[in-house]
Amino acid sequence: MTALWLVKSEPDAFSWDQQVANGVEPWTGVRNAQAARNLRDMRVGDRAFFYHSNEGREIVGIVEVAREAYPDPSDETGRWCCVDMRTVGPVPRPVTLAAMKAEPRLDGLALIRQSRLSIVPVSAEHWAVISEMAGL
Repeated sequence: MTALWLVKSEPDAFSWDQQVANGVEPWTGVRNAQAARNLRDMRVGDRAFFYHSNEGREIVGIVEVAREAYPDPSDETGRWCCVDMRTVGPVPRPVTLAAMKAEPRLDGLALIRQSRLSIVPVSAEHWAVISEMAGL
């Protein structure tokens, strides 16, 4: 079974437009132990919502894992890992954090419960609700 995720990026550091332009991009720079464990749990074909954090605070697209965890080239210590993400496509309607918080069916969504984590799992039920909100 394919796992579902949400990955967060600050648009001024790495935006959805850059992801689209690159097609496949290493998801580097994760320096939180729980988020790194989530990276290591990702498998090729897993899907993730691409979320703009800080500025925008909304889901703007979908990516999928193209390469499983390997050493993060941006980490000189060798401690951290990354995965490669392939662009799947934009969502027809961005889904804001405010809209997700207001949706009772998203109670328990990790994005809301663990708002500081850059990579969180998404249940199939929550994925379906967010997909509906996004016009997918």
